[in-house]
Amino acid sequence: MIKTFAALSLAAPLSLVIAVPTGAAFASATAELTKDRVSEFKTAWGESIVDIGAVHSDGGDYEAAAREHISTFYAYEDNTVLFKPTLASEHQFRGTFDEALSYFIGGSISEDGGFATAPYIAVRWENEGTLINGDTALAMGNYYFMTTDGSEVKVEYTFGFEQMADGDLKIVLHHSSLPFTPD
Repeated sequence: MIKTFAALSLAAPLSLVIAVPTGAAFASATAELTKDRVSEFKTAWGESIVDIGAVHSDGGDYEAAAREHISTFYAYEDNTVLFKPTLASEHQFRGTFDEALSYFIGGSISEDGGFATAPYIAVRWENEGTLINGDTALAMGNYYFMTTDGSEVKVEYTFGFEQMADGDLKIVLHHSSLPFTPD
């Protein structure tokens, strides 16, 4: 009985999930949903976008990297995902895994050029705010995608997150757009 208690008491603090090939980690099932956890998740998402582009540039299996990205960060397997990517105008919404894959690497939708294959070398976040309500969170702000020449592309974002039954955090809402440019 004492051994069982000791094993259980050690299990919770050691509960981590490796999220992406870059080694980013964030807490799992026993973790409370906090602003810091949402921030860590967004950082890992950005690192994964950079990784897809690097794998593509190196001639590797960037489709596998993109599939892992979508599986890790989006709730397509568990829930409805509302996804409105930045560079989508004809097919504005990507409600399926395959539609998201097409956006990130190019493919089945003709307007998709492979956003994540650009490549980008960094993603920087400026969060306007994060709201947390139980197992859900909303975050909004700007994120900046640094290109290989060192310039940044500013994009506005709103992400909705849900903590799944297994404790994993997943994106259920992703809307991003380029800022308004007055004439």
